[in-house]
Amino acid sequence: MSDNPLSPNEAALLRAAPASPGFDFLALLDASGLSRGQAQSAAESLTAREFLARDETLAASLAITDTGRSQIEAGIPELRIRAKLVEGPIAIQAAQDLPGLGRAVVGSAFGGLKKGKLIAVDKGQVSLCEHAAWAVHEGRLALLQQLAAVGGSVAWDEIPPDALSDVEARLPGKRKKDDSVFERVEVRTRRYTLTDPGRERQSTLAEARPQVAELTKEMLKEGTWRDVEFRRFNLAEPPWRPIGRRNPYRQYLDLVRRRLIGLGFEEMSGSLVEPEFWNMDALFLPQFHPAREIHDVYYVEHGSKGGPCYAREIDGGALEPVALEHEGRGVTGSRGWNYEFDRERSKRLVLRSQGTVLSARWLQKATTPGKYFGMARCFRYDEVDATHAPDFFQVEGIVSSEQTSFRHLLGLLKVFAQEMARSSEVKFVPAYFPFTEPSVEVHMKHPDLGWMELGGAGIFRPEVTKPHGVDCPVIAWGLGLDRMAMVALGIKDIRHLFTNNLPGGLGTLRDLVAR
Repeated sequence: MSDNPLSPNEAALLRAAPASPGFDFLALLDASGLSRGQAQSAAESLTAREFLARDETLAASLAITDTGRSQIEAGIPELRIRAKLVEGPIAIQAAQDLPGLGRAVVGSAFGGLKKGKLIAVDKGQVSLCEHAAWAVHEGRLALLQQLAAVGGSVAWDEIPPDALSDVEARLPGKRKKDDSVFERVEVRTRRYTLTDPGRERQSTLAEARPQVAELTKEMLKEGTWRDVEFRRFNLAEPPWRPIGRRNPYRQYLDLVRRRLIGLGFEEMSGSLVEPEFWNMDALFLPQFHPAREIHDVYYVEHGSKGGPCYAREIDGGALEPVALEHEGRGVTGSRGWNYEFDRERSKRLVLRSQGTVLSARWLQKATTPGKYFGMARCFRYDEVDATHAPDFFQVEGIVSSEQTSFRHLLGLLKVFAQEMARSSEVKFVPAYFPFTEPSVEVHMKHPDLGWMELGGAGIFRPEVTKPHGVDCPVIAWGLGLDRMAMVALGIKDIRHLFTNNLPGGLGTLRDLVAR
Protein backbone atom coordinates (compact mmCIF):
# COMPACT_ATOMS: atom_id res chain seq x y z
CA MET A 1 0.00 0.00 0.00
CA SER A 2 2.76 2.45 0.91
CA ASP A 3 4.25 2.15 -2.58
CA ASN A 4 1.17 3.73 -4.13
CA PRO A 5 1.48 7.50 -4.54
CA LEU A 6 -0.68 9.71 -2.38
CA SER A 7 -3.16 12.09 -3.91
CA PRO A 8 -2.50 15.79 -3.28
CA ASN A 9 -5.31 15.93 -0.70
CA GLU A 10 -4.09 12.77 1.05
CA ALA A 11 -0.54 14.14 1.21
CA ALA A 12 -1.74 17.50 2.52
CA LEU A 13 -3.79 15.94 5.30
CA LEU A 14 -1.12 13.39 6.24
CA ARG A 15 1.50 16.14 6.31
CA ALA A 16 -0.63 18.16 8.76
CA ALA A 17 -1.68 15.19 10.95
CA PRO A 18 -0.33 15.47 14.54
CA ALA A 19 1.41 12.64 16.34
CA SER A 20 -1.03 12.87 19.27
CA PRO A 21 -3.86 10.31 19.19
CA GLY A 22 -7.48 11.14 18.59
CA PHE A 23 -7.34 14.25 16.41
CA ASP A 24 -10.32 15.72 14.57
CA PHE A 25 -9.63 16.40 10.91
CA LEU A 26 -11.65 19.64 11.18
CA ALA A 27 -8.83 21.04 13.33
CA LEU A 28 -6.41 20.50 10.41
CA LEU A 29 -8.33 22.39 7.74
CA ASP A 30 -6.23 25.56 7.93
CA ALA A 31 -2.93 23.68 8.15
CA SER A 32 -3.79 21.36 5.26
CA GLY A 33 -5.41 24.01 3.07
CA LEU A 34 -8.31 21.66 2.30
CA SER A 35 -12.04 22.18 2.43
CA ARG A 36 -14.11 20.13 4.85
CA GLY A 37 -15.29 17.78 2.09
CA GLN A 38 -11.78 17.29 0.71
CA ALA A 39 -10.39 16.60 4.20
CA GLN A 40 -13.13 14.08 4.99
CA SER A 41 -12.55 12.23 1.74
CA ALA A 42 -8.79 12.23 2.28
CA ALA A 43 -9.16 11.00 5.88
CA GLU A 44 -11.33 8.06 4.79
CA SER A 45 -8.92 7.20 1.99
CA LEU A 46 -5.93 7.26 4.34
CA THR A 47 -7.88 5.05 6.75
CA ALA A 48 -8.52 2.53 3.97
CA ARG A 49 -4.79 2.55 3.21
CA GLU A 50 -4.06 1.97 6.94
CA PHE A 51 -2.15 5.23 7.41
CA LEU A 52 -4.84 6.42 9.83
CA ALA A 53 -6.94 4.55 12.37
CA ARG A 54 -10.49 5.76 12.91
CA ASP A 55 -12.47 5.76 16.13
CA GLU A 56 -16.16 6.66 16.31
CA THR A 57 -18.01 7.85 19.39
CA LEU A 58 -21.72 8.44 19.77
CA ALA A 59 -22.84 11.24 22.09
CA ALA A 60 -26.49 11.21 23.10
CA SER A 61 -28.40 14.12 24.56
CA LEU A 62 -31.95 14.81 25.69
CA ALA A 63 -33.75 17.72 24.02
CA ILE A 64 -37.18 19.33 24.29
CA THR A 65 -39.63 19.02 21.41
CA ASP A 66 -41.99 21.79 20.35
CA THR A 67 -44.71 19.95 22.25
CA GLY A 68 -42.54 20.05 25.36
CA ARG A 69 -41.93 23.79 25.01
CA SER A 70 -45.65 24.42 24.66
CA GLN A 71 -46.28 22.44 27.85
CA ILE A 72 -43.79 24.53 29.79
CA GLU A 73 -45.91 27.56 28.94
CA ALA A 74 -49.38 25.96 29.05
CA GLY A 75 -48.65 23.44 31.78
CA ILE A 76 -48.23 19.67 31.93
CA PRO A 77 -51.67 18.21 31.04
CA GLU A 78 -51.60 15.69 33.91
CA LEU A 79 -50.90 18.41 36.50
CA ARG A 80 -53.51 20.73 35.00
CA ILE A 81 -56.09 17.94 35.28
CA ARG A 82 -55.06 17.38 38.92
CA ALA A 83 -55.44 21.10 39.66
CA LYS A 84 -59.03 20.95 38.40
CA LEU A 85 -59.86 18.02 40.67
CA VAL A 86 -58.40 19.36 43.92
CA GLU A 87 -61.73 20.92 44.94
CA GLY A 88 -63.66 17.73 44.21
CA PRO A 89 -65.11 15.56 41.41
CA ILE A 90 -66.09 17.23 38.13
CA ALA A 91 -67.51 16.07 34.80
CA ILE A 92 -65.21 14.34 32.30
CA GLN A 93 -65.68 17.08 29.70
CA ALA A 94 -64.78 19.78 32.22
CA ALA A 95 -61.69 17.84 33.34
CA GLN A 96 -60.47 17.59 29.75
CA ASP A 97 -61.11 21.26 28.93
CA LEU A 98 -57.47 22.45 28.86
CA PRO A 99 -57.02 25.48 26.57
CA GLY A 100 -53.64 25.67 24.87
CA LEU A 101 -53.21 21.89 24.56
CA GLY A 102 -54.36 19.73 21.65
CA ARG A 103 -57.22 17.27 22.07
CA ALA A 104 -54.96 14.29 21.35
CA VAL A 105 -52.44 15.36 24.01
CA VAL A 106 -55.17 15.88 26.62
CA GLY A 107 -56.86 12.58 25.75
CA SER A 108 -53.58 10.68 26.03
CA ALA A 109 -52.81 12.30 29.40
CA PHE A 110 -56.31 11.56 30.73
CA GLY A 111 -56.10 7.94 29.63
CA GLY A 112 -52.68 7.55 31.24
CA LEU A 113 -53.91 8.95 34.55
CA LYS A 114 -56.91 6.63 34.51
CA LYS A 115 -54.77 3.59 33.68
CA GLY A 116 -52.31 4.51 36.42
CA LYS A 117 -55.20 4.91 38.91
CA LEU A 118 -54.30 8.53 39.65
CA ILE A 119 -57.86 9.49 38.82
CA ALA A 120 -61.14 7.59 39.06
CA VAL A 121 -64.16 7.87 36.75
CA ASP A 122 -67.62 7.00 38.03
CA LYS A 123 -70.94 7.89 36.37
CA GLY A 124 -69.37 10.57 34.22
CA GLN A 125 -67.59 12.24 37.16
CA VAL A 126 -63.81 12.35 37.59
CA SER A 127 -62.24 12.37 41.04
CA LEU A 128 -58.65 12.66 42.25
CA CYS A 129 -56.73 9.73 43.77
CA GLU A 130 -53.75 10.24 45.99
CA HIS A 131 -50.84 8.27 44.53
CA ALA A 132 -47.06 8.43 44.73
CA ALA A 133 -46.91 8.38 40.90
CA TRP A 134 -47.93 12.06 40.81
CA ALA A 135 -44.27 12.76 41.61
CA VAL A 136 -43.34 11.42 38.14
CA HIS A 137 -45.38 14.15 36.42
CA GLU A 138 -44.03 16.82 38.77
CA GLY A 139 -40.51 15.61 37.96
CA ARG A 140 -41.23 15.83 34.22
CA LEU A 141 -42.25 19.48 34.56
CA ALA A 142 -39.11 20.21 36.58
CA LEU A 143 -36.96 18.47 33.95
CA LEU A 144 -38.59 20.43 31.12
CA GLN A 145 -37.96 23.69 32.97
CA GLN A 146 -34.35 22.65 33.62
CA LEU A 147 -33.81 21.86 29.93
CA ALA A 148 -35.30 25.19 28.87
CA ALA A 149 -33.02 27.03 31.33
CA VAL A 150 -29.83 25.46 29.89
CA GLY A 151 -30.65 25.95 26.23
CA GLY A 152 -32.98 23.05 25.51
CA SER A 153 -30.80 19.96 25.96
CA VAL A 154 -28.55 18.05 28.38
CA ALA A 155 -26.28 15.05 28.03
CA TRP A 156 -28.17 11.77 28.23
CA ASP A 157 -26.17 10.54 31.23
CA GLU A 158 -27.17 13.70 33.15
CA ILE A 159 -30.86 12.72 33.20
CA PRO A 160 -31.94 12.09 36.83
CA PRO A 161 -32.21 8.31 37.33
CA ASP A 162 -35.72 8.55 38.78
CA ALA A 163 -36.90 10.40 35.63
CA LEU A 164 -35.27 8.13 33.04
CA SER A 165 -38.15 5.65 32.62
CA ASP A 166 -40.68 8.48 32.16
CA VAL A 167 -38.40 10.20 29.64
CA GLU A 168 -37.95 7.03 27.57
CA ALA A 169 -41.72 6.45 27.57
CA ARG A 170 -42.24 9.90 26.02
CA LEU A 171 -39.77 9.66 23.12
CA PRO A 172 -40.91 9.51 19.47
CA GLY A 173 -41.57 5.88 18.59
CA LYS A 174 -43.04 5.17 22.02
CA ARG A 175 -45.79 7.74 21.53
CA LYS A 176 -47.38 9.68 18.71
CA LYS A 177 -45.06 12.41 17.40
CA ASP A 178 -47.33 15.26 18.56
CA ASP A 179 -47.46 13.78 22.09
CA SER A 180 -43.67 13.45 22.56
CA VAL A 181 -42.23 16.11 24.86
CA PHE A 182 -38.64 14.81 24.66
CA GLU A 183 -36.40 13.57 21.89
CA ARG A 184 -33.06 11.76 21.94
CA VAL A 185 -30.42 13.45 19.78
CA GLU A 186 -27.36 11.44 18.77
CA VAL A 187 -24.18 12.97 17.37
CA ARG A 188 -21.53 10.70 15.90
CA THR A 189 -17.94 11.94 16.10
CA ARG A 190 -15.04 10.48 14.14
CA ARG A 191 -11.49 10.90 15.39
CA TYR A 192 -8.30 9.67 13.75
CA THR A 193 -4.86 8.56 14.93
CA LEU A 194 -1.66 8.12 12.92
CA THR A 195 -0.66 4.47 12.62
CA ASP A 196 2.95 3.29 12.53
CA PRO A 197 2.85 3.01 8.70
CA GLY A 198 1.27 6.47 8.64
CA ARG A 199 4.06 8.00 10.72
CA GLU A 200 6.63 6.30 8.50
CA ARG A 201 4.97 7.62 5.35
CA GLN A 202 4.61 11.09 6.91
CA SER A 203 8.37 11.23 7.50
CA THR A 204 9.02 10.69 3.78
CA LEU A 205 6.81 13.56 2.63
CA ALA A 206 8.76 16.51 1.30
CA GLU A 207 7.69 20.12 1.85
CA ALA A 208 4.41 20.86 0.13
CA ARG A 209 4.73 22.27 -3.37
CA PRO A 210 2.06 23.38 -5.84
CA GLN A 211 0.50 20.45 -7.67
CA VAL A 212 0.21 20.69 -11.45
CA ALA A 213 -1.02 18.20 -14.02
CA GLU A 214 0.51 19.70 -17.19
CA LEU A 215 4.03 20.78 -18.18
CA THR A 216 3.82 24.00 -20.17
CA LYS A 217 6.36 25.77 -22.39
CA GLU A 218 6.33 28.73 -19.98
CA MET A 219 7.51 26.41 -17.17
CA LEU A 220 10.36 25.17 -19.35
CA LYS A 221 11.31 28.68 -20.45
CA GLU A 222 11.24 30.21 -16.96
CA GLY A 223 12.44 27.14 -15.04
CA THR A 224 9.45 27.15 -12.69
CA TRP A 225 8.95 23.44 -13.27
CA ARG A 226 11.58 22.91 -10.55
CA ASP A 227 9.26 24.50 -7.93
CA VAL A 228 6.17 22.40 -8.56
CA GLU A 229 5.13 18.78 -8.12
CA PHE A 230 3.60 16.96 -11.04
CA ARG A 231 0.64 14.73 -10.40
CA ARG A 232 1.24 11.09 -11.20
CA PHE A 233 -0.92 9.19 -13.66
CA ASN A 234 -1.06 5.45 -14.16
CA LEU A 235 -3.21 4.81 -17.18
CA ALA A 236 -2.06 1.22 -17.61
CA GLU A 237 -2.79 -0.12 -14.12
CA PRO A 238 -4.87 2.33 -12.09
CA PRO A 239 -5.09 1.33 -8.43
CA TRP A 240 -8.29 -0.44 -7.39
CA ARG A 241 -10.03 1.00 -4.37
CA PRO A 242 -13.18 -0.60 -2.92
CA ILE A 243 -15.99 1.95 -2.77
CA GLY A 244 -19.11 1.45 -0.73
CA ARG A 245 -20.77 -1.69 0.54
CA ARG A 246 -24.22 -3.17 0.67
CA ASN A 247 -26.73 -1.70 3.06
CA PRO A 248 -26.91 -3.89 6.22
CA TYR A 249 -30.62 -4.54 5.61
CA ARG A 250 -29.88 -5.75 2.07
CA GLN A 251 -27.25 -8.06 3.54
CA TYR A 252 -29.77 -9.28 6.12
CA LEU A 253 -32.28 -10.14 3.38
CA ASP A 254 -29.59 -12.09 1.54
CA LEU A 255 -28.74 -13.92 4.76
CA VAL A 256 -32.38 -14.98 5.32
CA ARG A 257 -32.60 -16.19 1.71
CA ARG A 258 -29.41 -18.27 2.06
CA ARG A 259 -30.59 -19.87 5.29
CA LEU A 260 -33.97 -20.83 3.89
CA ILE A 261 -32.38 -22.35 0.80
CA GLY A 262 -29.99 -24.17 3.14
CA LEU A 263 -33.02 -25.63 4.96
CA GLY A 264 -34.21 -27.16 1.70
CA PHE A 265 -36.80 -24.55 0.67
CA GLU A 266 -37.35 -23.65 -2.99
CA GLU A 267 -37.80 -19.94 -3.69
CA MET A 268 -41.05 -18.54 -5.13
CA SER A 269 -41.16 -15.32 -7.15
CA GLY A 270 -43.85 -13.11 -8.65
CA SER A 271 -44.85 -9.68 -9.87
CA LEU A 272 -45.41 -6.54 -7.79
CA VAL A 273 -48.71 -6.11 -9.67
CA GLU A 274 -51.31 -8.87 -9.37
CA PRO A 275 -55.00 -9.31 -10.20
CA GLU A 276 -57.37 -9.16 -7.23
CA PHE A 277 -57.96 -12.85 -7.93
CA TRP A 278 -54.52 -14.02 -6.79
CA ASN A 279 -54.11 -11.34 -4.14
CA MET A 280 -57.47 -12.01 -2.47
CA ASP A 281 -60.00 -14.27 -4.23
CA ALA A 282 -57.76 -17.34 -4.45
CA LEU A 283 -57.14 -16.93 -0.70
CA PHE A 284 -60.89 -17.24 -0.01
CA LEU A 285 -61.13 -13.56 0.97
CA PRO A 286 -64.73 -12.52 0.17
CA GLN A 287 -65.24 -9.66 -2.27
CA PHE A 288 -67.19 -7.72 0.37
CA HIS A 289 -64.33 -7.91 2.93
CA PRO A 290 -63.35 -4.38 4.19
CA ALA A 291 -59.62 -5.05 3.62
CA ARG A 292 -60.29 -4.91 -0.12
CA GLU A 293 -61.35 -1.26 -0.03
CA ILE A 294 -59.12 1.47 -1.46
CA HIS A 295 -57.89 2.55 2.01
CA ASP A 296 -55.98 -0.75 2.37
CA VAL A 297 -55.02 -1.73 -1.18
CA TYR A 298 -53.44 0.32 -3.98
CA TYR A 299 -55.32 -0.13 -7.25
CA VAL A 300 -53.66 0.33 -10.64
CA GLU A 301 -55.24 2.99 -12.86
CA HIS A 302 -54.49 4.13 -16.40
CA GLY A 303 -55.98 6.12 -19.26
CA SER A 304 -56.86 9.78 -19.62
CA LYS A 305 -59.85 9.42 -17.29
CA GLY A 306 -57.99 7.43 -14.69
CA GLY A 307 -60.02 4.28 -15.20
CA PRO A 308 -59.17 0.95 -13.56
CA CYS A 309 -56.77 -1.49 -15.19
CA TYR A 310 -57.68 -5.18 -15.61
CA ALA A 311 -55.81 -8.38 -16.42
CA ARG A 312 -56.80 -10.03 -19.70
CA GLU A 313 -57.35 -13.42 -18.08
CA ILE A 314 -56.59 -15.49 -14.99
CA ASP A 315 -53.75 -17.99 -15.45
CA GLY A 316 -54.24 -21.73 -15.37
CA GLY A 317 -58.03 -21.87 -15.53
CA ALA A 318 -58.26 -21.26 -11.80
CA LEU A 319 -60.97 -18.58 -11.94
CA GLU A 320 -64.04 -20.82 -12.15
CA PRO A 321 -63.12 -23.36 -9.41
CA VAL A 322 -62.33 -20.53 -6.98
CA ALA A 323 -65.49 -18.60 -7.92
CA LEU A 324 -67.61 -21.71 -7.22
CA GLU A 325 -66.01 -22.08 -3.76
CA HIS A 326 -66.98 -18.47 -2.93
CA GLU A 327 -70.55 -19.15 -4.08
CA GLY A 328 -70.81 -22.40 -2.09
CA ARG A 329 -70.87 -24.66 -5.13
CA GLY A 330 -67.26 -25.88 -5.14
CA VAL A 331 -65.59 -29.28 -4.83
CA THR A 332 -65.11 -28.96 -1.05
CA GLY A 333 -68.83 -28.84 -0.26
CA SER A 334 -68.28 -25.63 1.71
CA ARG A 335 -71.17 -23.15 2.07
CA GLY A 336 -68.80 -20.44 0.81
CA TRP A 337 -69.66 -16.80 1.49
CA ASN A 338 -73.24 -16.89 0.18
CA TYR A 339 -72.94 -14.22 -2.54
CA GLU A 340 -72.64 -14.02 -6.32
CA PHE A 341 -68.94 -13.91 -7.21
CA ASP A 342 -67.99 -11.04 -9.57
CA ARG A 343 -65.65 -12.71 -12.07
CA GLU A 344 -64.80 -9.44 -13.84
CA ARG A 345 -63.84 -7.65 -10.65
CA SER A 346 -61.36 -10.40 -9.80
CA LYS A 347 -59.28 -9.34 -12.83
CA ARG A 348 -58.69 -5.80 -11.54
CA LEU A 349 -54.98 -5.08 -10.95
CA VAL A 350 -53.57 -4.07 -7.58
CA LEU A 351 -50.14 -3.73 -5.99
CA ARG A 352 -49.77 -6.96 -4.02
CA SER A 353 -50.72 -6.34 -0.41
CA GLN A 354 -49.44 -9.61 1.07
CA GLY A 355 -46.74 -12.14 0.29
CA THR A 356 -49.34 -14.92 0.48
CA VAL A 357 -50.19 -14.12 -3.14
CA LEU A 358 -47.05 -16.08 -4.08
CA SER A 359 -48.32 -19.14 -2.21
CA ALA A 360 -51.72 -18.86 -3.88
CA ARG A 361 -50.07 -18.93 -7.32
CA TRP A 362 -47.62 -21.67 -6.37
CA LEU A 363 -50.34 -24.09 -5.28
CA GLN A 364 -51.02 -24.65 -8.98
CA LYS A 365 -47.51 -25.75 -9.83
CA ALA A 366 -45.99 -26.91 -6.53
CA THR A 367 -45.19 -30.58 -6.14
CA THR A 368 -46.26 -32.50 -3.04
CA PRO A 369 -44.57 -32.95 -0.64
CA GLY A 370 -42.64 -29.68 -0.96
CA LYS A 371 -41.24 -26.63 0.87
CA TYR A 372 -41.39 -23.16 -0.72
CA PHE A 373 -40.61 -19.62 0.38
CA GLY A 374 -40.74 -16.15 -1.11
CA MET A 375 -39.48 -12.69 -0.12
CA ALA A 376 -42.06 -10.23 -1.39
CA ARG A 377 -42.22 -6.45 -1.37
CA CYS A 378 -45.80 -5.60 -0.36
CA PHE A 379 -47.82 -2.38 -0.39
CA ARG A 380 -50.59 -1.20 1.93
CA TYR A 381 -51.90 2.20 2.83
CA ASP A 382 -50.66 2.79 6.38
CA GLU A 383 -49.63 5.62 8.67
CA VAL A 384 -45.83 5.72 8.95
CA ASP A 385 -44.37 5.34 12.43
CA ALA A 386 -41.58 3.40 14.14
CA THR A 387 -43.07 -0.01 13.24
CA HIS A 388 -45.25 0.69 10.16
CA ALA A 389 -44.50 1.65 6.56
CA PRO A 390 -46.62 1.79 3.37
CA ASP A 391 -44.31 -0.70 1.67
CA PHE A 392 -42.55 -3.56 3.40
CA PHE A 393 -40.91 -6.97 2.91
CA GLN A 394 -42.66 -10.21 3.89
CA VAL A 395 -41.10 -13.64 4.01
CA GLU A 396 -43.78 -16.03 2.85
CA GLY A 397 -43.75 -19.79 2.88
CA ILE A 398 -45.71 -23.04 2.56
CA VAL A 399 -44.94 -26.65 3.45
CA SER A 400 -47.16 -29.42 2.08
CA SER A 401 -47.18 -33.12 2.94
CA GLU A 402 -49.48 -35.73 4.45
CA GLN A 403 -47.52 -35.55 7.74
CA THR A 404 -47.55 -31.72 8.07
CA SER A 405 -49.24 -30.52 11.27
CA PHE A 406 -49.89 -27.35 13.25
CA ARG A 407 -47.07 -28.32 15.62
CA HIS A 408 -44.63 -28.25 12.68
CA LEU A 409 -45.84 -24.73 11.88
CA LEU A 410 -45.24 -23.48 15.43
CA GLY A 411 -41.74 -24.94 15.33
CA LEU A 412 -40.94 -23.13 12.08
CA LEU A 413 -42.28 -19.84 13.44
CA LYS A 414 -40.11 -20.21 16.53
CA VAL A 415 -37.06 -20.76 14.31
CA PHE A 416 -37.83 -17.53 12.45
CA ALA A 417 -38.29 -15.48 15.60
CA GLN A 418 -35.32 -16.85 17.54
CA GLU A 419 -32.74 -17.73 14.88
CA MET A 420 -33.36 -15.10 12.19
CA ALA A 421 -34.87 -12.23 14.19
CA ARG A 422 -32.72 -13.10 17.26
CA SER A 423 -35.64 -12.41 19.59
CA SER A 424 -35.24 -13.92 23.05
CA GLU A 425 -38.98 -13.71 23.87
CA VAL A 426 -41.61 -15.18 21.54
CA LYS A 427 -45.31 -15.88 22.05
CA PHE A 428 -48.17 -17.27 19.94
CA VAL A 429 -51.62 -15.65 19.92
CA PRO A 430 -54.81 -17.20 18.46
CA ALA A 431 -55.96 -15.30 15.36
CA TYR A 432 -58.44 -15.32 12.50
CA PHE A 433 -57.64 -15.22 8.77
CA PRO A 434 -60.19 -16.09 6.05
CA PHE A 435 -57.76 -18.47 4.34
CA THR A 436 -56.35 -20.52 7.28
CA GLU A 437 -57.85 -22.63 10.04
CA PRO A 438 -56.53 -22.89 12.69
CA SER A 439 -54.71 -19.54 12.57
CA VAL A 440 -52.06 -17.99 14.78
CA GLU A 441 -50.12 -14.75 15.15
CA VAL A 442 -46.51 -14.80 16.30
CA HIS A 443 -45.32 -11.92 18.47
CA MET A 444 -41.77 -11.10 19.51
CA LYS A 445 -40.38 -8.64 22.04
CA HIS A 446 -38.21 -5.77 20.83
CA PRO A 447 -35.77 -4.71 23.59
CA ASP A 448 -36.86 -1.05 23.27
CA LEU A 449 -40.30 -1.05 21.63
CA GLY A 450 -41.78 -4.01 23.52
CA TRP A 451 -44.05 -6.66 22.04
CA MET A 452 -44.90 -6.36 18.36
CA GLU A 453 -46.59 -8.62 15.84
CA LEU A 454 -44.25 -10.50 13.53
CA GLY A 455 -46.94 -11.96 11.27
CA GLY A 456 -49.68 -14.50 10.78
CA ALA A 457 -49.78 -18.18 9.93
CA GLY A 458 -52.00 -21.24 9.86
CA ILE A 459 -53.13 -24.28 7.86
CA PHE A 460 -54.70 -23.42 4.51
CA ARG A 461 -58.44 -24.13 4.37
CA PRO A 462 -59.62 -26.72 1.83
CA GLU A 463 -61.37 -23.85 -0.03
CA VAL A 464 -57.88 -22.50 -0.80
CA THR A 465 -56.09 -25.72 -1.72
CA LYS A 466 -58.63 -28.10 -3.30
CA PRO A 467 -59.60 -25.85 -6.26
CA HIS A 468 -55.96 -26.33 -7.38
CA GLY A 469 -56.00 -30.10 -6.86
CA VAL A 470 -54.04 -30.10 -3.59
CA ASP A 471 -55.55 -32.54 -1.07
CA CYS A 472 -52.83 -32.77 1.60
CA PRO A 473 -52.41 -30.30 4.52
CA VAL A 474 -50.50 -27.08 3.69
CA ILE A 475 -49.08 -24.91 6.45
CA ALA A 476 -48.45 -21.29 5.49
CA TRP A 477 -46.99 -18.17 7.04
CA GLY A 478 -46.34 -14.53 6.14
CA LEU A 479 -43.92 -12.68 8.43
CA GLY A 480 -42.67 -9.09 8.41
CA LEU A 481 -39.00 -9.13 7.44
CA ASP A 482 -38.62 -5.43 8.24
CA ARG A 483 -39.62 -6.04 11.86
CA MET A 484 -37.42 -9.12 12.08
CA ALA A 485 -34.49 -6.99 10.90
CA MET A 486 -35.27 -4.30 13.50
CA VAL A 487 -34.62 -6.83 16.29
CA ALA A 488 -31.75 -8.62 14.51
CA LEU A 489 -29.89 -5.39 13.64
CA GLY A 490 -30.69 -3.60 16.88
CA ILE A 491 -32.60 -0.54 15.62
CA LYS A 492 -35.69 1.22 17.00
CA ASP A 493 -37.32 2.68 13.89
CA ILE A 494 -38.35 0.80 10.74
CA ARG A 495 -37.35 3.82 8.61
CA HIS A 496 -33.72 3.42 9.68
CA LEU A 497 -33.49 0.20 7.63
CA PHE A 498 -33.04 2.32 4.52
CA THR A 499 -30.46 4.79 5.83
CA ASN A 500 -26.77 4.72 4.91
CA ASN A 501 -25.84 5.19 8.57
CA LEU A 502 -27.27 2.22 10.49
CA PRO A 503 -25.97 2.26 14.11
CA GLY A 504 -24.73 -1.15 15.13
CA GLY A 505 -26.17 -2.81 12.04
CA LEU A 506 -22.95 -4.17 10.58
CA GLY A 507 -21.71 -5.46 13.93
CA THR A 508 -24.87 -7.41 14.70
CA LEU A 509 -25.00 -8.61 11.11
CA ARG A 510 -21.51 -10.07 11.44
CA ASP A 511 -22.69 -11.85 14.62
CA LEU A 512 -25.64 -13.30 12.69
CA VAL A 513 -23.43 -14.58 9.89
CA ALA A 514 -21.02 -16.14 12.38
CA ARG A 515 -23.77 -18.13 14.11
